[in-house]
Amino acid sequence: MGNLFNMDNGFFSFLSKVCDILFLSIIWLIVCIPIITIGPANTALYYVTVKVIRRERGYLFREFFKSFRLNFKRAAIVGVILTIMFFVLIFDLLTSWATLGSTSTMGSVLFGVYVAITFILTCFSIYAFPVLSRFDMNIKQLLKAASFMSMRHLPSTLAMVIVTVASLAGVLLIPILIFILPAASAFINSLLMEKVLKKYMPEEEGTDENISKDEWYRE
Repeated sequence: MGNLFNMDNGFFSFLSKVCDILFLSIIWLIVCIPIITIGPANTALYYVTVKVIRRERGYLFREFFKSFRLNFKRAAIVGVILTIMFFVLIFDLLTSWATLGSTSTMGSVLFGVYVAITFILTCFSIYAFPVLSRFDMNIKQLLKAASFMSMRHLPSTLAMVIVTVASLAGVLLIPILIFILPAASAFINSLLMEKVLKKYMPEEEGTDENISKDEWYRE
C-alpha cells in the first residue's frame, strides 16, 4: 500500500512526465507567437525534451531559456527562412491543387514537384533544430549536417515525418491538442533522433577533464 503513494513509482513518474510535456508545450507555444522566435523555441523544445523529460537532468524552465538564449541568433535565422519557405509552399500547393481537375497536365506536374519539395524541406526541418541543440555549428555547417543526416537515415526520417504530420493533423482537427502534442511529438521523435545524433558525437577521450563534464546526452 505504501508503494502506491511513493513518488518514485511508475504511476507518479509517468504523471510527472505528462505534466512536463504539458508545461513544455505551453511555453513553446507562447514563445513561438512572435514568429521570429520559432527557431529558438524549436531548438529549446528538443533540448528540454531530451535533457529534462527523458534524462531527468535540470529544471524545465531554466533549461528551456538557457537553450533559447544560447542558440537564438542561428536558430532564429533558420526558423524565419523555413517559415517563409513553408508559407510559400503551402500557397503553391493550394494553387496547383485547384488546377488538378483541368485538362492541362501542368497543374499535376507542379503539384507533384511542390509535394516533393515540401517533403524534403520537412525532413530537413525535423533534423535542423535537434542538431543545433546538440552541436556547435554555424548555419552553413548546420544546413549540410541536417540535410545529410535526413537522407542518410531515411527510415528514421520517414518515421519522424509521420509523427510530425500526424501531430499537425491532430492539432488542426482538435485545436486544444496544441497544448500537449508539440512536446509529445518531440518526445517520440527523440527516441529515433538520439540514435542518429549519437553516431556523430565525438568519442570520449577518457581524460579527467572529460569525465568531469556533464555529458548527459551520452547516457
